[in-house]
Amino acid sequence: EFPSYKLHSLTEAVLPDPVFEAGKTYVYKYEALLLAGLLEKGSARAGLNISSKVSINAIDQNTYFIKLEEPELQEYSGNWPEDPFIPATELTSALQAELTTPIKFEYVNGAVGKVFAPETVSTTVLNIYRGILNVFQLNVKKTLNVYELQEAGTQGVCKTLYSITEDTEAERVYLRKTRDMSHCQERITKDMGLAYTEKCGKCQEDTKNLKGVSSYSYIMKPLDNGIQIKEASVHELIQFSPFSEQHGAAHMETKYVRRPPYAPTTPPPQAEYSHRGNLTYQFSTELLQLPILLLNINDIESQLEDTLNHLVKQAVERVHEDAPLEFLKFVQLLRAASNETLENLWSKHSGISAHRKWIMDAIPAVGNPDALRFIKEKYLAETITVFEAVQALITSFHMVTATTEAIEVIESLTKESKIVRNPFLRQIVFLGYGTMIYKHCYERTSCPAELIQPIQDLLAQALKDGNTEDIILFVKALGNAAHPSSLKKITKMLPLHSKLGSSLPVRVHAEAMMALKNIAKKEPKTVQYLAFQLYGDKTLHSEIRMLACMVLFETKPSMSLVSAVVHIVKTDTNMQVASFTYSHMKSLTRSTTLSCYHCSAAACKAALRMLGPNLDKLSSRFSKAIHVDVYSSPFMLGAAATAYYINDAATIMPKSITTRIKAFFAGAAADILEVGVRTEGLQEAFLKNPAVFDSADRVTRMKHVIKALSHWKSAPNSKSLTSIYVKFFGQEVAFLIFANNNADTFGRDVFKALQSGPTLRFVKPLLANEVRRIMPTIAGFPMELGLYTAAVAAVPVKVTTTPALPEDFYLRYLLKADIHISTKVTPSVAVNTFAVFGINTAILQAVMVSRAKLYSITPAKTEVTFNINEGYLNFTALPVSVPENITAVEVETFAVVRNPASGERITPVIPANPRQILITKFISQRQKAGMHIKSKMVKSKKKYCAQTVNAGLKACLKIATAYTGDAAVYKLAGKHSAAFSVTPIEGEAAERLELEVQLGSKAAQKIIKHITLREEEIPEETPVLMKLHKILASTQKNSTMSSSSSSSRSSRFQVRSSSSNSSSSSHSSRKTIDATAQQKRFLDSQAAIFGMIFRAVKADTKKQGYQFTAYMDKTTSRLQIILDDIVPDNNWRLCADGAVLSMHKVKAKMNWGAECNQYDTAITTETGLVGRNPAARLKVDWNRLPSDLKHHAKTYETSQTLSCILIQEKDRNSDKQLSLTVAVVSDKIIDLIWKTPRVRTRALHLPITLPRNEIKDLTSFSDVSGKVKHLLAAAGAAECSFTGNTLTTFNNKKLKNEMPSNCYQVLAQDGTDELKFIVLLRKDRTEQKQISVKIAHIDIDLYQRRTSVTVNVNGLEIPMSNLPYRYPQADIQIKQNGEGISVYAASYGLHEVYFDKKSWKIKVVDWMKGKTCGLCGKADGETMQEYRTPTGWIATTAVSFAHSWILPAESCRDATECRMKHESVQLEKQENVQAQNSKCYSVDPVLRCMAGCFPVRTTNVTVGFHCLPAGSSPSSMYTSVDLMETTESHLACTCTAQCA
Repeated sequence: EFPSYKLHSLTEAVLPDPVFEAGKTYVYKYEALLLAGLLEKGSARAGLNISSKVSINAIDQNTYFIKLEEPELQEYSGNWPEDPFIPATELTSALQAELTTPIKFEYVNGAVGKVFAPETVSTTVLNIYRGILNVFQLNVKKTLNVYELQEAGTQGVCKTLYSITEDTEAERVYLRKTRDMSHCQERITKDMGLAYTEKCGKCQEDTKNLKGVSSYSYIMKPLDNGIQIKEASVHELIQFSPFSEQHGAAHMETKYVRRPPYAPTTPPPQAEYSHRGNLTYQFSTELLQLPILLLNINDIESQLEDTLNHLVKQAVERVHEDAPLEFLKFVQLLRAASNETLENLWSKHSGISAHRKWIMDAIPAVGNPDALRFIKEKYLAETITVFEAVQALITSFHMVTATTEAIEVIESLTKESKIVRNPFLRQIVFLGYGTMIYKHCYERTSCPAELIQPIQDLLAQALKDGNTEDIILFVKALGNAAHPSSLKKITKMLPLHSKLGSSLPVRVHAEAMMALKNIAKKEPKTVQYLAFQLYGDKTLHSEIRMLACMVLFETKPSMSLVSAVVHIVKTDTNMQVASFTYSHMKSLTRSTTLSCYHCSAAACKAALRMLGPNLDKLSSRFSKAIHVDVYSSPFMLGAAATAYYINDAATIMPKSITTRIKAFFAGAAADILEVGVRTEGLQEAFLKNPAVFDSADRVTRMKHVIKALSHWKSAPNSKSLTSIYVKFFGQEVAFLIFANNNADTFGRDVFKALQSGPTLRFVKPLLANEVRRIMPTIAGFPMELGLYTAAVAAVPVKVTTTPALPEDFYLRYLLKADIHISTKVTPSVAVNTFAVFGINTAILQAVMVSRAKLYSITPAKTEVTFNINEGYLNFTALPVSVPENITAVEVETFAVVRNPASGERITPVIPANPRQILITKFISQRQKAGMHIKSKMVKSKKKYCAQTVNAGLKACLKIATAYTGDAAVYKLAGKHSAAFSVTPIEGEAAERLELEVQLGSKAAQKIIKHITLREEEIPEETPVLMKLHKILASTQKNSTMSSSSSSSRSSRFQVRSSSSNSSSSSHSSRKTIDATAQQKRFLDSQAAIFGMIFRAVKADTKKQGYQFTAYMDKTTSRLQIILDDIVPDNNWRLCADGAVLSMHKVKAKMNWGAECNQYDTAITTETGLVGRNPAARLKVDWNRLPSDLKHHAKTYETSQTLSCILIQEKDRNSDKQLSLTVAVVSDKIIDLIWKTPRVRTRALHLPITLPRNEIKDLTSFSDVSGKVKHLLAAAGAAECSFTGNTLTTFNNKKLKNEMPSNCYQVLAQDGTDELKFIVLLRKDRTEQKQISVKIAHIDIDLYQRRTSVTVNVNGLEIPMSNLPYRYPQADIQIKQNGEGISVYAASYGLHEVYFDKKSWKIKVVDWMKGKTCGLCGKADGETMQEYRTPTGWIATTAVSFAHSWILPAESCRDATECRMKHESVQLEKQENVQAQNSKCYSVDPVLRCMAGCFPVRTTNVTVGFHCLPAGSSPSSMYTSVDLMETTESHLACTCTAQCA
């Protein structure tokens, strides 16, 4: 192939190719300088200088020898350019033999060809030779002097610009060429740990965070047969910054010069040479060499042994702060070890638990196929446990390099019987299988389909067998792999056109859609069109359509495609899908990221304008998508969080929730974490009666009732399929499906483990990330840009539990026992993160390193004693030895140069003893030469402390920072530290901290500080008692608050009046309270019902701490709470008094300060009405407030928070009171009204529907907990009601229901196969209605009898005097409710069935939403799909819908006296359809009298008709509608005696 080039200008000069004449030796003086560091002079840098003579001589035509003579290496670590180079004498001696070995190469027409070298020459040294030969790579165009081409070189095939000038007088040719490393056809790089990232090429190009350029300058002399290179100089600069370049950068600089004198010819060496590639750089040991440390490996077995023992010793009690670096050393040694060495290490230490853990955690970090093979062999040999195998495999799948060899190892694992028999381990292996294929194919334009074929074959077999669990597993594996060849397999499983896809459950469809999300990264357009097709199919399940919407926007759709989505939303009848789509687009309009959703944001903004705001008003029970992100373009840093809330029936608990966190850094994005939870059936499993599952007879009976409904289709049973999956970096690592566990067994096992007094030493080392980019420099040395994080955590735990319990004890035994648990735990963690930039080889490292260290240790020693039956708990924190700093963070940047012979030399950017640092910057040419700017180092130290004398502890946070320069990179490269410490106060240290809690009558025994009688003897004339008396006495009046209102609604609050009995009781109660308040300010200690004491026990035995006590006087309904400082001479106290003054009013008074007399406030809570709306009011008034509280309110005056406004207004309130009233205006709106005394009103829209009618009857304070529970259940219930002649469905859609006589109509029933309940309605000839509730094993009939309602259970009448009635064999209650009767069976799905003379209503519980059917609908919130018939089709009219749920008679002599049936009627006239005469039959069922009967009452109904060509045979069922016509429907029939 010939390189392409661009023509810039022509010249008449004809230049020959460079040549080396035969019989001559060309000797060049070679000098190469490599430096890594910050851009400014005076900053720390690390580098290498190589100087040598280079000789070249020809051995035959086009073949030459090149040799280094007298090589010398020098290291650099210092402040450039002040500090000198240091000769690396030992390193030079060690490499002398390799460096001076001649290399053979081919050279034709200025192009370097094959390279030959002895096997004794390492790849690293050979790359140095390639860097030298790269200078001689010249593509000289004989007729051009300026041109561009893609030129091959050591670093790849990159864009190169040539410029040639000729000096004929001096007989010199000057050639300059420049290589742009940012524009390469083939760039030689090696990336590790980047497979999970999404690159944004545009972002990196705009911000130029990584760029490289090299320039070559040649002086050449024309010869008769070519041109001779006299001198060459090369300069390369590679610059990197995680931010935009205007914020500074680190750089790698390479320079070298060659000047040739002549020398005599030297004979070629006698050695065996082998082909070692060409000019292109070849990667060597730098792939396994960490740039953080350089080891001199001489006896690897002993070095592994010593390092392992050192690691174990460092984590006995607590982790050493340098443990992560030592762990990296252990990993580096394992990478260099042979399989035999590893086996010897395992054999020797596998029996020692501490050593074994370190080996098992380090093996995955080795990162090669041998690591996987080791884990496989040990598991199959049963030398490691399942738990060890699981954690080792999960880590390995993400750390092992995905070679074909590694993939073959994993494939073999999937076939092992021991793996197959363990479901969880099998799941981990298959998910990892997919992950490895994804990593292998990450940067390949074409990836062989043979890699993924085994999983596809297993999926095909699972589909054939109908094994749903296996299908889901293999689909998830295909999703991890994201191989484009799987697209066809997954498409077949979707409910598009294939019979297979339609037959699979929705759960499988959902998993298939999630698998498409990863494939979309490689095939965005194909997946985009597929997702749009699924989204537009309105016959599909709503969850599948919402997932299709999610995948669609992941592919960054165009404006035209988003417009098509808008068109679908406008005509969509499914509100769940519409809500999800609208919220998703609305969230994306606020996106600020450049690389993620930037393309879709503008399209979504236009889409919202087309849709309008109506969909934004849907409640939170409809599906939503939320996306929030933040992104800084200058710093190329950001984060995004996305949540998908998918529901299908407007229930409180959604069907699934998915959350995802994404990070953006340096022009790349990665899905850090994704967690998905499916709650399908969870709510029902908790609340449903278990007996529902156990009765086949009941289901048979229910089906017999509705067998007359032809073609009725039940929904599948709701199984408890609660599951959770976790993804890291877009790859699913595990998923769990939860089953019902025996809680008693589980709890007993846990307590047995604690009782055995385990001593646990949990130690977990982890190489959390290893992100590397390695690229060659022009000198042939590899430059690495890397980020490494290693962490080690240790948690030694010692637990002892008493008393000893019997072997077969039950958890209820713990309710009666005194349990004592002692725990000592010392959690510690050390984390080291390294950012590296520079040269990394096995012989030398010269790098800039930024190291961040975190070390934390939080020891604790506690004792807990409790007795559940006695209501007693004692928690004690004992003193422990605490280090100087509990948590410490350090960040430091330094230049370091290392070699195995002489060790390392380090130069910190910020010296240990800071001095003024000079940063030299070149000034513009207008200023005098030699001027520079001096910038002093910026230093800062801060310390924040707080202490508590009672606990005897002091906490401090110390922050120190030092950096040079204002750019973000220089601040980051500075020296920073933060330390948090907790130390005892000298002379105030506590021996222990105790928290003691006592409930019940024994609380009085725990009181430390009693209130003496002297404190109670306060004269009646004191202002405090007079005020208390006034407040309590004033409550006897039936008060009514009135004030001016600026609101359109009335704000007058009326207190709810009680019945005469309750009023009398309240009046008596108030008298008792008043008398008690006058006689006794504090209740006796014997009235204590709760006591809590927090105290610090010190050596001086002085009491310090607080005492919290609650007292109850049941005779006066008085509750008193006192908070005391237990220090004897401290009279600070907080006193709170409360009482129930009536069924609608509760009052409390709170005093605090010295003897509870310094400050006071009173709070009143009451229920009543605002106009006709039920309301509750909170009223507050006080005399004195602490000045600090007032000052705080004034400080935050601008914040306009409610509390601040109230406090400030109170000071101006002459009535000295304020109030907040909450009024229920409607089912979804409440009014907030606060008076200060100015009235403010705000309407608040609620996400749920309030049971407003029930609130009016439940506003008293009696049985508060039961009423709250009832209201919450009612708020979640869906209601269907009938009043007059109008029926309101569960979805609040109104329709007229003209019932036929004597026939049962299905109002509501459980639409699943379980058939938990059926509610039927019947109207007899006298127009009297009857409700029949069939539930569990009973039939409940509610019917009208003259002026009252009667209830029958299984045919037996229940007298009204026996109500409420509870069925003994099931959780079913029947109660009188006003003028009607209510049936409650929440555990069966029926919250309430109410029936009276004029109306009825049915309420189903929240978990039944979407699972009901009948005249009341599905309760799924989908009002546009309300008329769903028993067949599942949507009826065209309300009448057809209502008639479809009539239970027809089996014969004309049926006991129900129903004489009608459903039938498809033929249109009396013939129609011309599609140019042919046709007979038309009704699609919707029409009620007609049975044979032998005739109608006595009819109605007209409009139904859809399906037409067939005349002469065709009619079918029993039609699905499509050709025309709409009106026909006659029968409502009442009479039959002859001869009817069939």
